[in-house]
Amino acid sequence: MSDERQSFGALDGRGLRAGVVAARFNRAITDALVREALRGFAACGIAEDAVKIVRVPGALEIAAAARALVDAGFAAVACLGCVIQGGTDHYEHVSRLALEGIARLADEARAGIGNGVLTVHDEHQARVRIHKGYEAALVAVEMARLLRDLRR
Repeated sequence: MSDERQSFGALDGRGLRAGVVAARFNRAITDALVREALRGFAACGIAEDAVKIVRVPGALEIAAAARALVDAGFAAVACLGCVIQGGTDHYEHVSRLALEGIARLADEARAGIGNGVLTVHDEHQARVRIHKGYEAALVAVEMARLLRDLRR
């Protein structure tokens, strides 16, 4: 298929307002995810003062805060959290509900939403996936540009 018929979002975040929503739960991991997301937004050319960081109690609250950022005009939002499996079913419910909320927002929002919520069995698995914060920022920027281009 020729490139003329395909649409791609650019990784050019210049002029965009971006947000990071991060859970406080499992803070050592989420702090590292935030640092990576900020690095990703910077790599896309988003000015540091154009990025707002919002902290929420846990993974279940991420989608609501991200929606508030979108409603406030933020074009790209990275959603970050870490749900580590424990000895009960709580892990499965929190993971599912958090990811469903973010997916629903991504489907409904007129903004780019990057999902960087880790669902892992232990802290080691989380630490080797810290780069997902960076990737969530890039996805948010790419989708923000793509959605804007498609609306034109």
